[in-house]
Amino acid sequence: MKHERIKEFVLIIIAFLVGGVSTYFIIGEKIGSTNTSTSIVGGGCSAENCTKVAVDESGISDSVEKVYDGVLMVRNYQKDQVASTGTGFVYKIDGDDAYVMTNQHVVEGADRVTVIDSKDQEIEGEVLGGDTYVDIAIIKIKKTDDIIALTLASSENAKLGDLVFTIGCPLGYDYRGSVSTGHLAGKDRMVTVSTSNNSSSGDWVMEVLQTDAAINPGNSGGPLFNVNGEVIGIISMKLVQTEVEGMGFAIPIEYATSKLETLEKGETIEWPLLGVQMVNVSDALNSYRYSNYNIPEGVESGVIVVGIEKGTGAEHSDLQEGDIIAKINDEEVENSAYLRYELYKYSPGDKITVTYLRDGKEHTTQVSLSKSE
Repeated sequence: MKHERIKEFVLIIIAFLVGGVSTYFIIGEKIGSTNTSTSIVGGGCSAENCTKVAVDESGISDSVEKVYDGVLMVRNYQKDQVASTGTGFVYKIDGDDAYVMTNQHVVEGADRVTVIDSKDQEIEGEVLGGDTYVDIAIIKIKKTDDIIALTLASSENAKLGDLVFTIGCPLGYDYRGSVSTGHLAGKDRMVTVSTSNNSSSGDWVMEVLQTDAAINPGNSGGPLFNVNGEVIGIISMKLVQTEVEGMGFAIPIEYATSKLETLEKGETIEWPLLGVQMVNVSDALNSYRYSNYNIPEGVESGVIVVGIEKGTGAEHSDLQEGDIIAKINDEEVENSAYLRYELYKYSPGDKITVTYLRDGKEHTTQVSLSKSE
């Protein structure tokens, strides 16, 4: 009996020692892990020569460093004065020339355009072409040794929640080269915009990327990067409301590049023309001016045809003044902005099917799209 008790006592001592040693190593490992920096290798590489960047407690400084010299400040001069500023980036170098992409609204109305590089050199630029609806403009400058071309990627490969960043010139010269980080907060967002300061309502819809990275006046035209420093979008706008914070938008780079060849040549993008003058149903319902048009009860969206232009496809179709256009090729038309969005998917000469309401009944007609003047 005594021998058994001694054996039991020895086993208890051994178990205690083993448990203590194990606990020491487990706690020691956890404590050690709190003092060890972790890193995440950036994903979403699109280009064949893309180098993935490690993201750790130091942030994305490696990515910023490798793209910094490709981002430029854009100055819009009017009557020999700086009228406005924005951001642009070099997307191509060809011989002695560098090509800079920015927003059309950054260079709108300019008598002269210059860019300022990361070494604070001001370089004369030539606006080759631009388009209001795409909101893209191309500037050609003389290449310097301090300028690099950025890598264009694919926004389609980006995922919600991906880390993104931008470099730009918020509030002008004093804050040029500012870096802001955030996440890809949304894809395929449909945002209604105005193409001129005189427009009281939105007249165009853009399909954009959403980010919560800080976007301020002067960031327009700058690149939206993935974590590896590849351009996936072009900063274009933000929601400006007192109750809204951190909602910026960028044009997907694929959409911009689809128009580059035309804009580089200085040619005008040929948008299709339906050939109707129109007013939104929602606006007509709130205005006595359009009370003579018969809007069926329960219809709150669509556009009313208030005029038809001569020599256009609409004139040779069944459309008449007073008709309410509800769909284009089975895609619903909420208002004139969405009508243009659907219409501009096509080219002059294409035929589309227009669904419209007349006297409360639904009809369809074929329209051959004209070329806008």
